[in-house]
Amino acid sequence: MNEKHIFSMLKALWSDLAHPESCWVALLLACVLCLAWRLSAGIKKWRADPDTEHGVLHQIGTGGVARLIFPTLAACFVFLLQTILSVSGIEHLSLLALAMPLIFFWALVRAIVYVLRCVFPHSGVLRSSERLISLVIWGICILRITGFADPMIDFLEQISFMVGAQRLNVWQLMRGAVTVSLTLLIALWFGSLIEDRLSKARRIDRSVRELLVRLSKSLLLVLALLFSLSLVGIDVTMLSVFGGAFAVGLGFGLQKIASNYVSGFIILLDRSIRIGNIVAIDASTTGVVTQITMRYTVLRTGTGADILIPNENLVGNIVRNFTFSDTKMRASIAVQVAYDSDVKKAMRLMIEAARRQRRVLSDPAPGVTLTEFAESGINLELGFWVADPEAGTAGVRSDIALDILDAFGENGVEMPYPQCDVRLLNPPPRQDSPA
Repeated sequence: MNEKHIFSMLKALWSDLAHPESCWVALLLACVLCLAWRLSAGIKKWRADPDTEHGVLHQIGTGGVARLIFPTLAACFVFLLQTILSVSGIEHLSLLALAMPLIFFWALVRAIVYVLRCVFPHSGVLRSSERLISLVIWGICILRITGFADPMIDFLEQISFMVGAQRLNVWQLMRGAVTVSLTLLIALWFGSLIEDRLSKARRIDRSVRELLVRLSKSLLLVLALLFSLSLVGIDVTMLSVFGGAFAVGLGFGLQKIASNYVSGFIILLDRSIRIGNIVAIDASTTGVVTQITMRYTVLRTGTGADILIPNENLVGNIVRNFTFSDTKMRASIAVQVAYDSDVKKAMRLMIEAARRQRRVLSDPAPGVTLTEFAESGINLELGFWVADPEAGTAGVRSDIALDILDAFGENGVEMPYPQCDVRLLNPPPRQDSPA
């Protein structure tokens, strides 16, 4: 569309507005738009079902259809109105001819913005720049409608510069940026759909699901980047130089980061450490695994602090996993009784105190062992098992200890104080004081 066509279209629109028929055409256009709006509102209300839970794919599809119902109906009604009026012999339809592409581009803008919201639901930058994105898309659409797009493209193609042995222009860079952005956006969208499908596969271990999600997203992003570069016209074999430089960088300065990433894949793949496991790194670091990323693992301690442990340390060092093969965990309480106490009775009271706690399992049953004949008394150890170690064992150990203390007091079992007898050998002679 050249400038003469633009001016002829504007002239035809201006001349149509001078005829009385154009008023009726504008009124009919307003009526069909109102009808499309009412029908779209009724369809949205009919499709709404808040009591039914669906997946992300169904929600995205339903939401996209809901946003495109009105422009789709409006385009259909305007096209039908234009056909009927043309068959009826009415010639002044420039307003309808201009309304059709505007409605189409309106639907395109709403669809693109909605897809961006679905792919990046928690992005604050996207929400603040939605108006700018809409304005840019509308600007491109207006340039395309008015015919100024071709002269603008020719002007941008004339601004060229050399990059190495290849000549590039501004239009190539803009087209390449848009192509790469769209392909990466589609890849991220498919990645979110794959993540939703895998999150519902309860038969697959959670760590394996995390591994598959990360692998699929990484693979989709790489394929999308290579595909977009091929569409732009950039030879992907040129990336071999960058790949070699990247490998050299890994070898010299990024080996720790690469080691952590590889270790993260190993942890997720062999399932040696899974989300929800209780692990101990050393004598003072014990907690529940809450998150496993590609670089570090998050450990939530009993005090509420989160410890970020590099994955390399988990693969190369000894880690105690209390719930690796079984979710049950054993806890113990050490008690000392006097030598003149009834030890068997004390052991029975300790077992009964453990059985009275709701969290203590009956299988394996709690048991008491005599561990040592100490200086001040006999050391006993009560061992019991809990099925929910992620809830902590400090509370149940405290309750059992209080119950044991009450039971010993009621049954006459003595818990001795620390004692120390001092015996003097060859004491000095005692001197009697003078009378």
